[in-house]
Amino acid sequence: MKIIPLICIMLVLQLSKAACTEPPVIENPPHYDLSKPTVYKMPAVLEEISGIAFSKGNADTVFAEQDEEGKLFYFHLGDTEIKHKKFSKQGDYEDLAICNGEVIMLRSDGVFFSFPLNSIDGKETVNTSGQTGLLPPGEYESLYADESTNTLYTLCKKCPDDKSSQSVTGHLLSMNADGQLSLKNQFTIDEKALAAITGRNKFSLKPSAMAKHPISHQWYILSSVNKTLLITDDRWKPIHLYPLNPALFTQPEGIAFDKTGNLYISNEKGAGTSGTILKFLYHEK
Repeated sequence: MKIIPLICIMLVLQLSKAACTEPPVIENPPHYDLSKPTVYKMPAVLEEISGIAFSKGNADTVFAEQDEEGKLFYFHLGDTEIKHKKFSKQGDYEDLAICNGEVIMLRSDGVFFSFPLNSIDGKETVNTSGQTGLLPPGEYESLYADESTNTLYTLCKKCPDDKSSQSVTGHLLSMNADGQLSLKNQFTIDEKALAAITGRNKFSLKPSAMAKHPISHQWYILSSVNKTLLITDDRWKPIHLYPLNPALFTQPEGIAFDKTGNLYISNEKGAGTSGTILKFLYHEK
């Protein structure tokens, strides 16, 4: 008869301990509070918003694409009017970049489309053909342009060679004055180093977007599948992985910085009510 009271006491103690335990604190990268964004809800046409970019870091106009239509969308954050320019037929377009007056679109199979930024104001459809054969076979979702060097960077989300090497391969491409690209070099991110950071036996990174910080020059890499933000140094050495709150980051597929260091992350609709762009202010301390 004494067993039941003992069990009750143990249960009460466990419940009391659980009640006093604070919820886990979400760790933030330096200079940002990922729990307090300004949220911009996207209209229905951008429920599947994927990549976002700025021209020369100017946040007055957001350039975006969604992964179903061959259209470039551009608008001011907070405005209801969304303009667009058709550049190709429907396809799985995953990211974009603006580089010295050229818009570069990345399709998931590694095909690039480029056209002049100043052509989007005309009524005619922009005519452009895909640049093929620059990247190895695989699935690609991330693109970033360094306008100071006319260099583009992309990371492979799913490439056959990466599985056995436990790494993520990236490629550098040069852009000439006509918007044509050529393969320049490649680099890797060591997934074994990511596993060590997380304390797991294995960590498989699936990059969905990338951007270089304009002040620290570190790389910020989103992985929508893992709901994580990876920061590396300028030579791609992993520094830290930050878990993302799925309530805010429903499907993080795009990332960009403005020239003052404010961070923007776009999310596809996912389980939410709409696609979003989240703005996180840069703080000096």
